[in-house]
Amino acid sequence: MRRLLTAGLLACAVLAGCAAPAPTAAGPADTVRYVAPGSGGAAVDDPHGMLPAESDIVRMALTYDVLTVPGDDGSPQPRLATSWTPDPTLTRWAVRLRDDAVFTTGAKVRAADALFSLRRMASKSAENFGRTAMFDLAASRATDDTTLTLVTRAPYAEVGTALMGATFVVPEGSTDVTSGLVPGSGPFRPVRSDAQTTVFERNDSWWGPRPPSRVIEVRALADPQARAQAVLSGEADLAGSVPPTAADQGAAAGLTVVRKPGATMYPLVMRTDTAPFSDPRVREAIRLGVDRRQLLDAVFGGKGTLGNDLITPTDPSSPRDLPQIERDVPRARALMAQAGLAGGVDVTLHTTTAYPGMDTAATLLSQQLAEIGVRARIEVGPPDTYFSTVYGAEPFYVSFLGGIPFLDVVRVALTPGSPTNETAWADPSWNARLATALAEPDTAKRRAGLGALQTRLRDEGGYLVWGVGDRLDLAAPGVTGVSPAIGFGAGFLDRVHHDR
Repeated sequence: MRRLLTAGLLACAVLAGCAAPAPTAAGPADTVRYVAPGSGGAAVDDPHGMLPAESDIVRMALTYDVLTVPGDDGSPQPRLATSWTPDPTLTRWAVRLRDDAVFTTGAKVRAADALFSLRRMASKSAENFGRTAMFDLAASRATDDTTLTLVTRAPYAEVGTALMGATFVVPEGSTDVTSGLVPGSGPFRPVRSDAQTTVFERNDSWWGPRPPSRVIEVRALADPQARAQAVLSGEADLAGSVPPTAADQGAAAGLTVVRKPGATMYPLVMRTDTAPFSDPRVREAIRLGVDRRQLLDAVFGGKGTLGNDLITPTDPSSPRDLPQIERDVPRARALMAQAGLAGGVDVTLHTTTAYPGMDTAATLLSQQLAEIGVRARIEVGPPDTYFSTVYGAEPFYVSFLGGIPFLDVVRVALTPGSPTNETAWADPSWNARLATALAEPDTAKRRAGLGALQTRLRDEGGYLVWGVGDRLDLAAPGVTGVSPAIGFGAGFLDRVHHDR
């Protein structure tokens, strides 16, 4: 994607030593400069593989269309797909596409392009955590130019959610989506790029509402404090995901803080197949031994809500009426004694500095759990390798979650065949009830079934979600149109405008 250029710049892209592109000629009123979480040096260009950073998602979402998008409440909304209708078995779905979408080449976007893109995603399942695993794409067909018949491997009532996210559509037959030769049908088109920044111009042939900005510059910047400073200094108009202290500083300076509830969680992971966490009494004791309010205030500056051990509290199916888990040190000590650990236990608690406050969370957790006899020695792992060496491997660590649907967490981390089953959750009855819920056509009943699964996971599983932090974006005065969405939805910038 960093190399997606107009024809006039293509020669520059293939010449070694080519100078960095000149700044866009657009006037200030036409441009929004966005600093996004991510690293220019680690940026990826393939829309169907791993998208490790928000900066990558933003670049893809500006260039390509997706099939569905998350609405404000987390439920799937139409984008390139206008409807998705099942047969009575919930295994064959007619997905209707818009008939007015075109690639920047002028070619019409067809159902065949969408099917090709989904199949390409499936071929990269090891990179994208099996995003299309619920579909039998070999049996699926493009019925006509605007109708895609998707076949699921089992009754699956949440196809709209499955298509929500990184279902970026490229032309059928595209063989190299990383060389800069693949056009998109999204709201913008990339015209200039260097190692860190990509400049996009409005795609006036896009089918959607005309974007209010003519140019959007996306700069990847890993340090959240540096992102905030870019807006404070006037070098950028909008910064994604800044620390609470930086948000307070920006507000005092007259900048706008955009709060997005439910976006960030640093759950404590306990592997249910490894002692002492294999004992449910120990897991319950640890849940009762933490001071959630202290953690929320220290790590998220109080900007968020107490966690209740629900892993996706903003999901439409998440229970809303469960009693809040409170700290109970005497009860926690009693449970430890019942587990044969009256004298306590020594463990290693892994953490990192990959996201602001993850190390602070570990320090406080260690102090709090010492009161119930869990003596946790903290080991801080390098941020560049933590999620490849600690995540999904160690038995006790601070993880990262937030802003993604419950079924995405299920697919990635909660079934025996999941790519990263970090808590080793493997309960046959839970999986059977999951299949029953997904085969329920009635939305209210299905959500109730999924909510019951989340409640059981909360009470018996290996996640301790002590708090849910707000995402804080920092904007210059006059910036409007920032999406209220979290997770994948935060990457859509086509409505952002700077009214200078």
